[in-house]
Amino acid sequence: MTRAGAYRPSPIKRSRRSCADMDALRGAIYAVLAADNPMTVRQVFYQLVGRAAIEKTEAEYKQTIGRLLTEMRRAGEIPFDWIADNTRWMRKPRTYDSLRNMLELTKDTYRRALWNDQPVYVEIWLEKDALSGVVYKETHQWDVPLMVTRGYPSVSYLHAAAETIGATGKPAYLYYFGDHDPSGRDITRATEAGLREFAPDADISFERVAVTETQIALLRLPTRPTKSADSRSKSFSGESVEVDAIPPELLRHLVRGCIERHLDEDRLRLTELVEAAERETLARIVGNLGVPV
Repeated sequence: MTRAGAYRPSPIKRSRRSCADMDALRGAIYAVLAADNPMTVRQVFYQLVGRAAIEKTEAEYKQTIGRLLTEMRRAGEIPFDWIADNTRWMRKPRTYDSLRNMLELTKDTYRRALWNDQPVYVEIWLEKDALSGVVYKETHQWDVPLMVTRGYPSVSYLHAAAETIGATGKPAYLYYFGDHDPSGRDITRATEAGLREFAPDADISFERVAVTETQIALLRLPTRPTKSADSRSKSFSGESVEVDAIPPELLRHLVRGCIERHLDEDRLRLTELVEAAERETLARIVGNLGVPV
């Protein structure tokens, strides 16, 4: 017997959807994204699977949901920024119209380094770059580095990260979010081992937060067959689960919890008071300029 949420191939070929069916599916997509955004395309897919709106197949993911999300964005039915896509971005140095323009922007965006006055150092590690736009809402708010491995991290990436951790001179708490499959579990191991190798004297606490077997059972997360072609599958039991299957708001909640447990509230309030005073100083400087420079 296949447990709830597990991959279950349909013995019957699905008939073509009617216009009414497609309208209902578009409505379901809109409802999912209106309730919580941004999401990746795969997150939308898993949310619809959980609502029994679509079947859990790659064809539904690529040919149905991917296509409909493109059409709905082009038609203005959903905003473009409801879909997270960090795989394509522009590289350009920041420039300004004038000195005044630079100071005004600085006044509006200035933030004092939050963790300089905290007794520990925190990082969030994420296997998939596609999810960084979802998680970044929390790491940005709390001034925490978001480290994306994109699968196995390179030696150079691990070395640079380890140097940063060591330079803080503080206990470092690192929290990892990745797939529950043979490679995803091994990426967690390889990441921790590499950081400890390149920062042997650092006080590092490394914890895999998601996906865990407990989360799979409690949340009834959709599974997929473990790839037998993966050389690490021999030491892995059960089916696989992508981190994308965790509802976006819960994913952010997990990230937020990892960060907030280390915040010293008294030091945080002091940092906020100093930041507010420094913003006022910047505002006076901009006001004294008078005309654009």
